[in-house]
Amino acid sequence: MTDLDKDLLTLERAADDLRRGYMAVVMAGGAARGDDGRALALIPAELANTPSLARFDMLTDTSFILLTNNRAASLKVPGEDWPVVRIARPAWMKAEDIVALADPTLDLATPLKGPFKRLNHAPDAVDRAAVKLVKWARLLPAVIAAEVPASFAADHGFLSVPAPAVLDADYTQAAKLRQVASARVPLAGAENTRLVSFRPLVGGIEHIAIVIGEPHRHAPVLMRIHSECFTGDLLGSLKCDCGEQLRGAIKAIGDAGGGVLLYLAQEGRGIGLISKLKAYALQDQGYDTVDANTRLGFDVDERVFAPAAEMLKALGFDAVRLMTNNPDKVTGLERFGITVAERVAHKFPTNPHNEHYLATKKARTGHLL
Repeated sequence: MTDLDKDLLTLERAADDLRRGYMAVVMAGGAARGDDGRALALIPAELANTPSLARFDMLTDTSFILLTNNRAASLKVPGEDWPVVRIARPAWMKAEDIVALADPTLDLATPLKGPFKRLNHAPDAVDRAAVKLVKWARLLPAVIAAEVPASFAADHGFLSVPAPAVLDADYTQAAKLRQVASARVPLAGAENTRLVSFRPLVGGIEHIAIVIGEPHRHAPVLMRIHSECFTGDLLGSLKCDCGEQLRGAIKAIGDAGGGVLLYLAQEGRGIGLISKLKAYALQDQGYDTVDANTRLGFDVDERVFAPAAEMLKALGFDAVRLMTNNPDKVTGLERFGITVAERVAHKFPTNPHNEHYLATKKARTGHLL
């Protein structure tokens, strides 16, 4: 196993620890990466409780809260357009206050926050990686952090991950996707269908290729990238058009004689199911889908399309006719070496529950609707 593989494996284990409320450490690098001894110990702000804070404070010195600029802006913290922002952790702040700071769905219940003091520390790779690590754990992008010696993790038995491994994880894991299973699964609308699963070499989330018919490799293949949507795909939610897009794409590809649908594990534009439900709660308060994501601290769209490109290459396709209304998917595939010969429109009628959602996509995220 290479050092990079070991880093990715440790990253997955550290993310698992964070989801359980345990501490992890992000280092500046390692000997081969020019480590200068900097490291941050961190725990997720979303999961803060009195015992975890007491243990964190017992093992570290002065701590602070690290937020994305999007979340800091919603809390009226003056910023510098930095991607992440350090703010001072006031002495009065208890565990429930930290949770409320991280989770905007609690804003109405806890309206009197702040004012907060931004620490004048331009974010470096370690700060950015600390926030990215909790995103990787499918948690809200806010942490309690403290600067610690490079030996801290080894001294106290915590996992440590080099910052470069965290920041590059989306792309290095995509490059290590491997086919792990394949089976014929007849579908409604496309009976001649095979499902091919892909998993990163060192573990992680699986993505599925739905190969319909016998598509030719010598011409651009009709295909769609579909990010999983538990609420729309499985439950038939009317808040989005995902279920219609999924089933409509399968039927359209079947009717066309064959193609590929890539079903990517990127729920909620990459923020995960629980955070997506929090975004829905904010939409109930009057925020649109864009502002809900940014108020949570995320980017408008957290997805990367490197896994889709790698899956297509593994299946033998290097040129596609892409069924999408999202220009970012076109540029996302082309960035990773896939030729998009044609964009094929793929839209469906609105309903009273998703009309505003689709209008927002058209007006604010450039969707061609």
